[in-house]
Amino acid sequence: MLPPTTALVTGATHGIGRATAFALGRAGYRVGVCARTTGKVDALVGELRAAGIDAAGGGADVADPGQVSKVVEHVSKALGEIGVLINNAGVLIARPIEELTLEDWDATMATNLRGLFLMTRAVLPPMRARGRGAIVNVASLAARNGFAGGSAYVASKHAVLGFGRALMLELRKEGIRVVTLCPGSVDTGMLRDQPMLKSDPARILQPEDVADTILHCLRLPERALVSEIDIRPTNP
Repeated sequence: MLPPTTALVTGATHGIGRATAFALGRAGYRVGVCARTTGKVDALVGELRAAGIDAAGGGADVADPGQVSKVVEHVSKALGEIGVLINNAGVLIARPIEELTLEDWDATMATNLRGLFLMTRAVLPPMRARGRGAIVNVASLAARNGFAGGSAYVASKHAVLGFGRALMLELRKEGIRVVTLCPGSVDTGMLRDQPMLKSDPARILQPEDVADTILHCLRLPERALVSEIDIRPTNP
């Protein structure tokens, strides 16, 4: 996918999403951003524009179809039809199974899986009309391996991996590439807030590492498709 084009990043105000928004903008993309908190999205849009990046965005819960439609319409009108979608929004609730509530389970599936489906469905029509586009799903190595306390998160990311595999086979014949990224531990607030998960921030991946990998996937030759990538710390 060659810039300039419009890329929409979900879960964009922190961590991988924020780093990806800036990486795409520096590479020449027009950048749409969304996250739950409108004030934080507005602040990010201001920072992107201050860095010389053409940006727009709005607050949206990716699990709400009405809010998804609204933010996709807003970004498309402000920046042009969306040619790249980065499905990054996610939540991690790591608890022993007996402490995991139904609300925890539903919240995880709503953001990590339902939201990914809704955002993908919303941006596909113009991609199909043009016969080109790219969808990058940010999963996790938890999509391949479980960990104690991660039953809801792991289940959701296994589902993301399956969704991406099926979607890739469905869309590749239409010129739309689907890539699923499976990062290992990344130094983000989501990970730091989990008492059951211990890691050394100095030795694990940084959000910029994942953002650069996403950009690399988008820069592949038109005839090339890497459908899945595992990203691990070099020496954890």
